[in-house]
Amino acid sequence: MKSNRAPNVVYIYADDLGRGMLSCYGQKLIETPNIDRIAAEGIRFTNSYGCVFCAPARASLLLGRHDCHAGYWSITTAGVYPALSTGEVSYEDLRETINNTGIQAGENDVFLPELFQQAGYVTGQVGKLEWGFATTPERIARHGWDYHYGYYDHVRCHGFYPPFLFEDGERIDIPGNTHPDCAKHPQAESPENHAIRWDMTGKAVYSQDLFDEKVLQFIRDHQDEPFFLYHPSQLPHGPVSISEIAEEVRDHPELTQFEQEYASMILRLDRTVGLILDELDALGLADNTMVCFSSDNGHQVYCQQPGRTGGVAQTADGSRIDNVTTKFYSALCGDVFDGNDGMAGLKTTNWEGGARIPFLIRWPGIVEPGAVSDHMFANYDLFATFAEMLRASVPTEKDSVSLLPTIEGRTADQDQHGYVVYSSFTHGPSLVNQDGWKLRRINHLDLFQLYYLPDDYREECDLAGEHPERVRELAAKMLEACDGDYGNGHIGSHRVEYTDEAVLAFLEQSRRK
Repeated sequence: MKSNRAPNVVYIYADDLGRGMLSCYGQKLIETPNIDRIAAEGIRFTNSYGCVFCAPARASLLLGRHDCHAGYWSITTAGVYPALSTGEVSYEDLRETINNTGIQAGENDVFLPELFQQAGYVTGQVGKLEWGFATTPERIARHGWDYHYGYYDHVRCHGFYPPFLFEDGERIDIPGNTHPDCAKHPQAESPENHAIRWDMTGKAVYSQDLFDEKVLQFIRDHQDEPFFLYHPSQLPHGPVSISEIAEEVRDHPELTQFEQEYASMILRLDRTVGLILDELDALGLADNTMVCFSSDNGHQVYCQQPGRTGGVAQTADGSRIDNVTTKFYSALCGDVFDGNDGMAGLKTTNWEGGARIPFLIRWPGIVEPGAVSDHMFANYDLFATFAEMLRASVPTEKDSVSLLPTIEGRTADQDQHGYVVYSSFTHGPSLVNQDGWKLRRINHLDLFQLYYLPDDYREECDLAGEHPERVRELAAKMLEACDGDYGNGHIGSHRVEYTDEAVLAFLEQSRRK
């Protein structure tokens, strides 16, 4: 029976999870039963877009704006919080430096969790930082979080055994975790790197175990009031790191041990999803809770090993990929998982494999179980979606279009984007219109490429020469979306540097190591 109380929302945000890694999207080598349960009991989207890497994806989600604009957000440099472990910079100095670097939130800016606060919800964030590459409790509170626990620095998130985390701005030391870099592992496989991964000295507590505890406690503490819980996990972002190989993939005949470790990271995230779903059931909250599951960006290859995987920038036989005439494909580059679901490209690139994401929603009594939708939307559309659910207004400057009609099965009422647009780390922006025409920009070559995705899922046939009028039409829309400068569709235009001498000295020292 449905409650008269406003529905709770739990948003689980995976990190670098290509949709091809999930069995509900076709993964063959491993199964993700708990994530699949959301799909089976809810709706699975097949045409959803994030951004091409983590920081802009989080900003876009919270702000309800795409990441090709100029002047609305900036990315601060990561790697400064390990200085707390070494004592080279104080917490107060770090906060002051970050809080005075780059573009700050304006007085009239409205962020996603603020919508929930204004509707009487308690808001909580547990996991990876939700904005930029380094953040502070002041910035997190400004975005609308009543409670927050986790990392404040992106680089520290590359290790899974933090010596400290933060809870509502207070440093919380983790006994037994002694590595200032959170025990970040080397990227590629080798006998030496294998030994480093499985040397558990100073690795007492795995971060996802800490997150699970805080996520479940937040649900229990607020079960009698409406809540919005956001869990941006580190998983399965690399380098590969897991406390134990999952029984389901141990000795898998088609996977090397390194690949079994990576698969175990996926399964560890799946376990967290199961814990959340079971807790909602146990507390009688499931029927009045919307559970969302997605990723920030597309797939990335972390199981790089000689003779098997080429990796991000080269094929399995060692040929270089230029991302203009050649691009990543799983079979070509040795990704046994096919984590980008057969698409071209990976995280950071403006191919479809960099930005297309899994997206699932379970909302009992509202969403038809087992539904599948090809409605095209982007992560910035969640702002208007939740605003409509909460009966709140959407500021006119947002790029967000609600997908609540599709979620509720009212497809005839669904408004459409003319297009979605996203930036890249490597080349420039891409724009995809409702008909499936995609314009891809390579800024440094002043070059456009044109693809028709309904007939060319893998982006193999550049049609720019055959359809110059289409190129001009979409290029004009792209330029408008980029506020008059295609350079705004390159993430480098949004990077800002610190000026504090102590912080700069620490960063320079870290680079030399």
